[in-house]
Amino acid sequence: MDMKIKPLGDRVLVEPLEDQEVIKGGIVIPDSAKEKPQEAKVVALGTGGTDDDGKKIPFEVEVGDIVLTGKYGGTDIRFEDQDYKILNSNDILAVVG
Repeated sequence: MDMKIKPLGDRVLVEPLEDQEVIKGGIVIPDSAKEKPQEAKVVALGTGGTDDDGKKIPFEVEVGDIVLTGKYGGTDIRFEDQDYKILNSNDILAVVG
C-alpha cells in the first residue's frame, strides 16, 4: 500500500485498531462512550529526528508494527474514509509482540 500521507520529523502515522464491540447486560455501548483505542498499527514513518549534534536518531518501530500509544496523545485525522493518528515517536509506549 502506497501511503499518500508522509509524516515529518520524528512523527509516526498509525491506524488505530478497533476494539471489539462490548455488550453488557444486553446493552450495546455506542462508539462515543467507548474508550479510545490504545493499540495501533504503524503505517508510515517520518524523516526522523536529530540529536543536539545533528545526528539522525533512528526510529524504534517499523511500518507494520503493532504498538501501544498514549490514550490522548497525537492528532486524530481522517483521510480517504479511514481514521489515523499522527504521533511523536515518544508518544509510542511499547511494541506488541
